[in-house]
Amino acid sequence: MLTSRRPWWQGGVLYQLYPRSFADSNDDGVGDLAGIRGRLDYLGWLGVDGIWLNPTFPSPNEDWGYDVSDYCDVHPELGTLADLDGLIAEAGDRDIRILLDLVPAHTSDRHEWFLDSRSSRAAQKRRWYIWRDEADDQLSVFGGSAWAYDETTGQYYHHRFLLEQPDLNWIGGEMRDAFDDILRFWFDRGVAGFRIDVVHALVKDPPGHANLPAINDVLRHWRALANEYEPQPLLIGETWVMELEKLAAFYGNGSDQLHLAFNFPFMFAGLDAGALAGVVRRTEELMPPDASLVWALSNHDVVRFPTRICEEDDARVKCALVILLGLPGTPVLYYGDELGLHQVQVPDDRVLDVHGRDGARTPMPWGDVDWQAPWLPLGEGVASVAVQREDPSSILSFCRELIALRRRRTELSHGRYEQLDAPAGVWAWRRGQETVVAINLTAQPAQLDLGGEVILSTSGRRESRGLGPWEGVVVSTGRMSP
Repeated sequence: MLTSRRPWWQGGVLYQLYPRSFADSNDDGVGDLAGIRGRLDYLGWLGVDGIWLNPTFPSPNEDWGYDVSDYCDVHPELGTLADLDGLIAEAGDRDIRILLDLVPAHTSDRHEWFLDSRSSRAAQKRRWYIWRDEADDQLSVFGGSAWAYDETTGQYYHHRFLLEQPDLNWIGGEMRDAFDDILRFWFDRGVAGFRIDVVHALVKDPPGHANLPAINDVLRHWRALANEYEPQPLLIGETWVMELEKLAAFYGNGSDQLHLAFNFPFMFAGLDAGALAGVVRRTEELMPPDASLVWALSNHDVVRFPTRICEEDDARVKCALVILLGLPGTPVLYYGDELGLHQVQVPDDRVLDVHGRDGARTPMPWGDVDWQAPWLPLGEGVASVAVQREDPSSILSFCRELIALRRRRTELSHGRYEQLDAPAGVWAWRRGQETVVAINLTAQPAQLDLGGEVILSTSGRRESRGLGPWEGVVVSTGRMSP
């Protein structure tokens, strides 16, 4: 049984994986739930506490799972409900929780709700979507008008993304009740929570404009629903806002809305000491006292961090991992982050995603088994899991050691954050009373007194001295000074 004094996700390591690209159990070129189940030993060895699965629901895959046609089933290419139940149970035996990706802002145009809604202006579910007599000049995220004309009823429906993704109308009651049933369906099956897609634009009133107070109301309702369960399921939001003041609003009072809200200003701050430290400092200032923080550097929508901010340099990748896993809160690894996996340049004739995000979603290079005709091409230039597991100096070995250190040294997972004085280009902070993290994000050596025992270093050394170029360390005890 999964038990803990704190919620598992407070200080726990969350691992995001793209099911189609993680592990293929039947050699059809598409990863699946059985494949994930077969790699649980790896994820347990790595030391993760929870797995967030990108969309698993049935979908026409116009937007690769984010156009849902059924919220209470599994896409046939990925497996069955029984496969998901088995994955949840076996992961639970390893003290690993499973989260699903919930897409409440829109559905597929092939969802039975929308088929009913577009059948007649008097249809039972007509008001479950956003219909208007006239289109305005709003543009969709993927280009073109955000309004699509429907000949059957002579009105336009709103779609923030693809025209095959009609937006749900959260101004109303019956559709909200349907989502309560969806949440309970999965919570009752043992799902440990949801990452909630596009929660920052969930309620559009008027169409195209996020209604934050109404979004907050929905989140308060879902948090109350989650409170009915023990242990309480995790609600983590895709809060794609670039103002930290807006981010704070999704936490409510710290205990009545989202448990965690993704910090995109952090993700896009680059590998810059001043910018990153500034985001963390301002985040801590603005968040409610009871709020928990969450940090990520990659996901399925953005260029992988080793390519985007680390110039595909192993030393910089290790520094970034120290930052991610050395801050207070919940770090999220995107599958392959632990390998330093690069963004893949997908040939034009293999591109599948309408928004060009395939390069961050390519198959996991296991090395002990070959992908047969994978749905996307594998990347090159990064050693496989099998090779890196045998190399004590690899990024994978370092990442695992860092996660293990978080488990052993509770100050790294739960200790208070305090920024310390450091030279330009160096970011240093204390966790709790006896742990210091210091990162030199420059190409020049940095002189500073580490003042204690180096217990982990990106360079592999243990002696206490200044920091080398692109070096990060975790230090036990002692004060630091420039």
